[in-house]
Amino acid sequence: MGFLFTVSGTSSLFGWPVDYGDAPPIGSFPMWWAGAIQLIAGLLITFGLFTRIAAFFASGEMAVAYFWQHQPQGLLPIENGGEGAVMFCFAFFLLVFIGGGAFAMDALRRRQQSAAAATARA
Repeated sequence: MGFLFTVSGTSSLFGWPVDYGDAPPIGSFPMWWAGAIQLIAGLLITFGLFTRIAAFFASGEMAVAYFWQHQPQGLLPIENGGEGAVMFCFAFFLLVFIGGGAFAMDALRRRQQSAAAATARA
């Protein structure tokens, strides 16, 4: 999921691996900022680093994308082309609550901090 979000960001910002057309000018709102959030949050979620915070921002971005771009075209996601935005939004919202899992870098950091705290107490 994080990888797909990262690829969407690189396509928006750099035209790679899929060129959507003209890249938005640096700092332009909302397209450049959306691509930057997709790239950064996607990388963080892929590696499981600061997963909950990155997922929170990614979920919010997808909610904004749905309501600004898709919802005006029709009420239901199936009729307005917003299925992807809705699925990403709720998948990232789930990650906000469950975290990155046992193999995430967050879990590795927690284990190292616990080991360091146990050694300091001994």
